[in-house]
Amino acid sequence: MSGKIGLAVAGIGLGLIALTAAACETASGRLAPSTSTTTLMAGWERKFTLDWTVEPGPNNARRIRGHISSQFGQSVEPVRILALALDPSGGVVGRRLEWVPGGVPGLGSRPFEVPHLPAADHYLVTVWDYTILESSSPLR
Repeated sequence: MSGKIGLAVAGIGLGLIALTAAACETASGRLAPSTSTTTLMAGWERKFTLDWTVEPGPNNARRIRGHISSQFGQSVEPVRILALALDPSGGVVGRRLEWVPGGVPGLGSRPFEVPHLPAADHYLVTVWDYTILESSSPLR
């Protein structure tokens, strides 16, 4: 009987180690953007809208310029935008994460820019992550 309990405890322990490792991977920011991972914030589309265009940049690179608008009553800062450059089959040929300077005020809008992307068939732009500010003044 104690052998079965020991195996169960060992199995639970290994499961907890795997779960902890996965959580640390995500928390450390090492989760890499890809066509299957386009955000760390599920449901961001309910809080924000993105309006953007692709422009030529130096050395045959491309630049994405746009605005992020908040449909949410609280300010968010920091905010990062993910831009993926995709080939015709949807494969990633380039990616960049860029900060939105100054964050986004509640029910407001801010411009953003993602430079130095490779020329690509098409692009995908999402909100990668953000932090909701609970107060506009620092807690003391």
